[in-house]
Amino acid sequence: MPDLRLLVGLGNPGPEYALTRHNAGRWCIDALAEQIGARFGVEAKLHGQAAKAQIGGQDVWMFKPLTFMNESGRAVLAALRYWKIEPEQMLVAHDELDLPPGVARLKFDGGHGGQNGLRDIMALLGHGRFNRLRIGIGHPGHKDKVTPWVLGRPGKDDEAAMLRAISDALDVLPLAVAGQMDEAMKKLHTKGVNRES
Repeated sequence: MPDLRLLVGLGNPGPEYALTRHNAGRWCIDALAEQIGARFGVEAKLHGQAAKAQIGGQDVWMFKPLTFMNESGRAVLAALRYWKIEPEQMLVAHDELDLPPGVARLKFDGGHGGQNGLRDIMALLGHGRFNRLRIGIGHPGHKDKVTPWVLGRPGKDDEAAMLRAISDALDVLPLAVAGQMDEAMKKLHTKGVNRES
C-alpha cells in the first residue's frame, strides 16, 4: 500500500452537529490533532479546514470538509487536486452503522453502505479506491430511525465506547500512514474483537 498523505474526518459543520454520531469521523481527526498539537486553519478554496502534521516522520495533511455531509465530495476532491494526492493515499474516517460503538475497522475500497459522505465522494471520484476508517455507532434497528439516530447524540456509554475505538485507531495510525495497512488492520481488528463479543 502507498503511504498515506491525507486524513479526512467526515461530519457536518456547526456546533449543533459537533456531538452527533454522524460526526464520528471529525471526532477522530480532532482527537488526532489534539494528540499531536496540530491546529486547523480554514482553507476557503478547499471548502474545509486543514492542518499539516508529522506522523511517524511522514508529512500528512489533516482535513475536515466544511460542506454538509452529503456534499463531502466537493471538498475532498478539491483537497486531493490542490495537494496532488492520489485517492489511494487518502484515509477517510466516518461513522459506521454496521459496527457497534467501541469498534473501529480499517478498509480499502468497497461500497458506501448508505453513508452519504462516502456516497458523494465516490460519485465524484467515479470509484471507491481509497482507505476508510469505519467508526462504529451501532444501528437503531429500523431504517426509518436511521436519520434521527445518526443526527442524534450518543448516550454516555456509547460515546465513551466510540472514543475508545478512536483511541485504538489512533494507536495504529502511524503504521497506516507508513503504508503498512495490513499490519495496522491486524492490530486494530484484534483490539476490537473483544468489544464486539
